[in-house]
Amino acid sequence: MPGTSGTGPVEIPTRTLVHALVRPDGSVDTGELYTVAGVLGMTDQQVRLCVKRLVAEGRFTHEGRGRKAVLNATDATRRTLEPNVEFVRFAYRQDRGLEPWDGAWRLVAFAIPESARAARDALRDAILRLGGAPLHGGLYVSANEWADLIDAEARRLDVSAAVSLLTSRDLRIGGLEEPSALAARLWPLEEIAERYHRLIEVARPRLERLESTDAFDDVELLTLGVELAVEFGRAMEPDPLLPPELLPTPWPGAAARDLLARSWSALAARDRAETTRSLYRMYEDVIGP
Repeated sequence: MPGTSGTGPVEIPTRTLVHALVRPDGSVDTGELYTVAGVLGMTDQQVRLCVKRLVAEGRFTHEGRGRKAVLNATDATRRTLEPNVEFVRFAYRQDRGLEPWDGAWRLVAFAIPESARAARDALRDAILRLGGAPLHGGLYVSANEWADLIDAEARRLDVSAAVSLLTSRDLRIGGLEEPSALAARLWPLEEIAERYHRLIEVARPRLERLESTDAFDDVELLTLGVELAVEFGRAMEPDPLLPPELLPTPWPGAAARDLLARSWSALAARDRAETTRSLYRMYEDVIGP
C-alpha cells in the first residue's frame, strides 16, 4: 500500500496540515502549526512558503509575525473545509444496517451551454463529490437518494432549468445489469478499499497506544488527531457510500470507521487541548448510537 507504515508518521502535505488545524472560528495558531509540522518532519521553511502561497491565493489572511501569528480562513476557504457531517452520519448508519438499499438507481442529466461553462463544470464537480458516476456525457448515476442535494446545487448555480432527475430500477450497461456488477464497473471499488485498508493500518496502532498509555503531552495528542483526521478524509472523500448490498465482501469501510470512532473516543478521553478537540468534535454526535 502507498504511504508509510501504520506505526510511522502519516504523509501529510503542508497545505493539508494547515487545513487540518483550522479551528471552529476559522483561525490557525501558527505556533501550533510550526510545532506539529516539526513533529511530522516538515521544516519551518516549508511551512513559511506554504503559508505565503495560501495568503497569496486569497485562502487565508495573516496577522502578526512568526510563531505568534494567526491565520484566518476566508469565507470561501471555510466553505470548502466544512466537513459534510451528514455524509459521515449516513456512512455510520449504513454500517449499522439502518440504510438498506431500495433497489433503485438515481440518475441526473444536464444540458448546460458553453456560455455557462463555469456553472456546468461546478455542477459536474458537485455530482461527482456526491458520489455520482458518469454514464455518458452529461448523465450520471447514484445508488443513493440525492434529489434534494442536486436541486440545491442547481439552484445555487442558477441552472435548474437545464437539469433532469430520474429514478429507475432498470439499469443496463451493454449486457451488464446485475447491481453489484454494475457498481464494480461504475466506481473504483478496489482503489476505495485500499484507502480504507490504509486507514485501518494507521488507526489500529494509534488506538493501541491511546488505550495502553496515559503518557501523552498536548503536541503528541494533537499530532495523533491530525494524522487520524487526514487519513479519515483521504478514505471518505472519494467514497460514494454505496449500499452494502452493492459492495464486495468483506468490505473494509465499516471496520475502518469503527476503528476511527474508537480512536476518537480514546483521544477525547485524554484531550487537554481545544485544537485537538476541534479535529473530531464535529463527529461526536455522528459516530455514536
